[in-house]
Amino acid sequence: MNIIETNKLTKSYGKARGIVDVSMQVKEGEIFGFIGPNGAGKSTTIRTLLSLIYPTSGSAKIFSKDCIKYGADIRRDIGYLPSEVFYYDNMKVINLLKYSASFYNKDCTKRIHEIAEIMELDLNKKIDDLSFGNKKKVGIVQGLLHEPKLIILDEPTGGLDPLMQQRFFELIREENKKGTTVFFSSHILDEVQKMCDRVAIIKEGQIIKTESIESMRQDNYKKFRVEATDRLSKDIFTIDSITDLKLEENKASFIYKGDINVIVDKLRVLQLTNLLVEEPTLEEIFMYYYQKEA
Repeated sequence: MNIIETNKLTKSYGKARGIVDVSMQVKEGEIFGFIGPNGAGKSTTIRTLLSLIYPTSGSAKIFSKDCIKYGADIRRDIGYLPSEVFYYDNMKVINLLKYSASFYNKDCTKRIHEIAEIMELDLNKKIDDLSFGNKKKVGIVQGLLHEPKLIILDEPTGGLDPLMQQRFFELIREENKKGTTVFFSSHILDEVQKMCDRVAIIKEGQIIKTESIESMRQDNYKKFRVEATDRLSKDIFTIDSITDLKLEENKASFIYKGDINVIVDKLRVLQLTNLLVEEPTLEEIFMYYYQKEA
């Protein structure tokens, strides 16, 4: 079953770019990554899914229901953590969270205290007295207090120190083990690599690739570092399967995708003094996709 399903979802802002023909499916129970640099269209997609803004064309469904027509019903089963959180400064944290819980017609008191303890959040402080990181913790508790079926995270770790980031990831994994679906939007590729089952890569408002993390790692990408006795020419490396080429006198590094024998045969013309072949990081693979599209 698909928890999220979009079909050619488009949002235009006049002359400004939004998103164009975004089509994707997020399966029940998976942690789905939505990756791209800032300004690629991640937040616009999320706001459209939540019917906070309306699409120009195309469609989006959550729980098999149209996001616009049934937006109010759908949001009751969604936990949403935006990239930036804003609250009434004079409210105490506990009062804010109790107010949020009142929308769900269930007693969330125990849940609030459990998550606050995990995230080391002082419930008795005023919002105005909190740091940016602690305000983000409030957002985490607020997004999870009603035990949603779908969690949507938009750049969720901004402001959290490394320890709190780790606790947050563990918390999300525990929710996922219970069957909760997670939509994880981020430009921090290391986070996505650790957390997600599949990823969609978005560039300039369009999805350019959807693939499993495992496939991305095993899709025969290799990172080469070459050192030769003589100065290296760029002409040797002008083949479609090479990206991220860096040349410096007699040294070169690049990402290669394809039959490794082809590139090794091409390097035979060089008098090599050193050759290193290793697995690229997810970030380097990500840049491969971006450069190939460019």
